Amino acid sequence: MNKQYAEALMKFIDKSPSVYHAIKNLGEFLEANGFNRLEQKDSFNLKEGGKYFITNNGSAVIAWQMPKTGGAENGFRIIGSHSDSPTFRIKPNPEIKVNNHFLKLNTEVYGGAILSTWFDRPLSAAGRAVLKTDNLLKPEIRLIDFNKPILIIPNLAIHMNREVNEGYSYNKQKDTLPVLSIINEKFEEKGFLLNLIAENLNVKKEQILDFDLYLYDRQPGCFVGLNDEFFSIGRIDNLGMAYSSIDALARSRASTFVQMAAVFDNEEVGSGTAQGAGSPFLQDTIQRIVLSTCKGNAFEEMQKALAFSFLISADQAHGLHPNYTEKNDITNFPLMNKGPAIKLAASMSYTSDGISAGIFKDVCMRAKVPFQNFVNRSDMRGGSTIGPISVSNLNIKSVDIGNPILAMHSVRELGGTEDQEFITKTFEEFYK
Repeated sequence: MNKQYAEALMKFIDKSPSVYHAIKNLGEFLEANGFNRLEQKDSFNLKEGGKYFITNNGSAVIAWQMPKTGGAENGFRIIGSHSDSPTFRIKPNPEIKVNNHFLKLNTEVYGGAILSTWFDRPLSAAGRAVLKTDNLLKPEIRLIDFNKPILIIPNLAIHMNREVNEGYSYNKQKDTLPVLSIINEKFEEKGFLLNLIAENLNVKKEQILDFDLYLYDRQPGCFVGLNDEFFSIGRIDNLGMAYSSIDALARSRASTFVQMAAVFDNEEVGSGTAQGAGSPFLQDTIQRIVLSTCKGNAFEEMQKALAFSFLISADQAHGLHPNYTEKNDITNFPLMNKGPAIKLAASMSYTSDGISAGIFKDVCMRAKVPFQNFVNRSDMRGGSTIGPISVSNLNIKSVDIGNPILAMHSVRELGGTEDQEFITKTFEEFYK
């Protein structure tokens, strides 16, 4: 068992407390591996074998490597994933005084979090601040991480909540607000958080126009199990796939087609944003690549390129849970450390069909990696992914896959150590 892949992922997640930090770190990783950063406002002047990436909103990135010779006529091999995970977003004007003693922050839930897992653990906040400049449409964006356990959501003692172990339903507006501090004589209620942000960034409070701040778990990732078979950390869904796709792309040599990794934001809330999979971001980037290299009719060249293209929609899968084996399908239940799972659904909430699943199986066999199937129980509705949303904008063949994990959408999820190596090798094979 090679633990270095899971260890590298945990290090990446630990230093990426928000989606903005994750995309920044992926960008720096790409630059360190010879990729050139492009801006949306730049013209695409692409070279044979060149490596490039472009970001959107600071929370999504598309990276690609051009073929050794020619342009995009042999198509694109794309791995798509997402950068976001369930968490809590800090609202504007968040300060709440309680009995003139406690200071809480007003938050709202982002995505489908398992709320109970956020209680009684050291939390912090990270994200970005927007600062005033002379250019109205170009404010300065600064990343912020308080980088210490400043918040906690304490449970109510069982003596005061006897039904807590009988299926208590947490109220998202009342029960989940984090405690920040004890109020003292120097407390300024209005703008308290802005003062903390200003102090952290060493700027004046008046410079701060707005912020996007989210909570995160302060406990670092670690291996678990008698033989380190598992690893425990937050946001495996879906930084596990985002990091692996970028890592595999960076390891790959130029081929005869365009190798691409696309990491979108906001999958956990529907993908319908400018930086989500439902946006034109991927389609526009592909079109600009084709336009930069084609010698004929651009529309025709793009359609021909898409005919030779393939998308792997990579998002984590539900592994068989040892305490809830009845929750999985009776014959299609993926096991941890047994390779990636191909996701299938008659409702087509996943894009996989016989052709695309067969292609992915062949990739795994060539990489000497085991593979499995995941199908929801017929009486349970599963989730969806970026796959169906992406192919609704592009005429491209696609498969949905993922590593089997446990505790999906918990503040700490559980992944299989071997699976992280399996998926990276599979992605490397796909790019060959």
